[in-house]
Amino acid sequence: MALKVRVDKEKCRSCGFCRSVNVCFSPKLCVGCLACYRACPFEARELVPAVKSDVTVTVFLDDVPLKVPSNTTIADALQTVGFRFNKPGREPSLACRTGGCWSCALPVDGRLERTCVTPVRNGIRISTSLLDLEPLRIVHGPEPHLVGGKATPWWEVDYVHYVEAAIWTAGCNLSCPQCQNFTVTYDNSSPPLKPREAARLLAACHNLYRTRGVAVSGGEPTLNRLWLCSFFRELSKLLPPRVRKHLDSNGTILSRDYVDELVENGCNNIGVEPKCVSVTSYMKITGLRDEEFASRYLENAWRIAQYIYENYRDRVYLGIGLVYNPRLVSLEEIADAGTRVASIGDDVQVTVLDYFPAFRRRDIERPSFAEMLKVKKILEAQGLKTVIVQTSRGRIGPGEKAD
Repeated sequence: MALKVRVDKEKCRSCGFCRSVNVCFSPKLCVGCLACYRACPFEARELVPAVKSDVTVTVFLDDVPLKVPSNTTIADALQTVGFRFNKPGREPSLACRTGGCWSCALPVDGRLERTCVTPVRNGIRISTSLLDLEPLRIVHGPEPHLVGGKATPWWEVDYVHYVEAAIWTAGCNLSCPQCQNFTVTYDNSSPPLKPREAARLLAACHNLYRTRGVAVSGGEPTLNRLWLCSFFRELSKLLPPRVRKHLDSNGTILSRDYVDELVENGCNNIGVEPKCVSVTSYMKITGLRDEEFASRYLENAWRIAQYIYENYRDRVYLGIGLVYNPRLVSLEEIADAGTRVASIGDDVQVTVLDYFPAFRRRDIERPSFAEMLKVKKILEAQGLKTVIVQTSRGRIGPGEKAD
């Protein structure tokens, strides 16, 4: 059943998010892209059945004229005539469906357009070939960082020197209610960058602040494979091999050949964040509602971390990210997660984020400093040698007692 979006005025806080971050590309008539429904921080959008219409428009798909429904997105219109998008990780794909990742983009009248949020128009010419156009992605930053991400080697962090220059990509395939970076994740209004443009900006930031590494995080960077692999390739032309080139990912769509391609293009530092081990907890954390789908994503993240460790231990520094908040993950599950990491390698760096109120989940409390020290102690009891926990007082790493 086709759906549209209606504003729930009682929940709307007039925060401006839908006017400045995740904007509507069809403000006069909802076309059912549902981007605002997914992005509204106060959940002030509700889904209602769309009124069925027999009105059609003509589009030219690879020069073939086709009648498609009007008042819908290009993506949905194309699917009604048999076009199939790829799974995330192979463009074109419907990955974030909020307009940030550009993985669904196709040439429309000669230029890339995001098909997931762009309304269909009469007479437009759409190509299914991406060969002649450089990929695009919305990017925030670059900025220098004192701490880094999940796979930033712990010994480099001294809170004095900038350890990484980082960028953040918009768009994500998860819907975490407590998203810590939602103004980036749901941004569909900023001008996109080509991979070489982003690489030049990041390399310049690295050179200016003399960081040991550079990083790309998100959102979820892996959604647009064409963009990300090209980005690392361009980055490797600008920076020497000794500079860490760090990817932070949720690991859900990384495949073996995708990792191989990233490493071939210069990525030598990868953080994978499965978050937990229980599918029930994973669904609470990520906002996913389909248990089978969530299970595939969770297991893929764990498997790809193991693949990286077993095949690239000498070339890639691996970090695994877990999360803790008693409302979402129990201490028993933390122990289980530690056991699973140890089965990959007891020397793998593990970083635990203390989830605090953010985005749509404002009813949780940030774990106390003492709670996070307990998390660290539990993980170390599973035999892990390199455990870092994020706390309200900063990061606590290896060698710092958890008691």
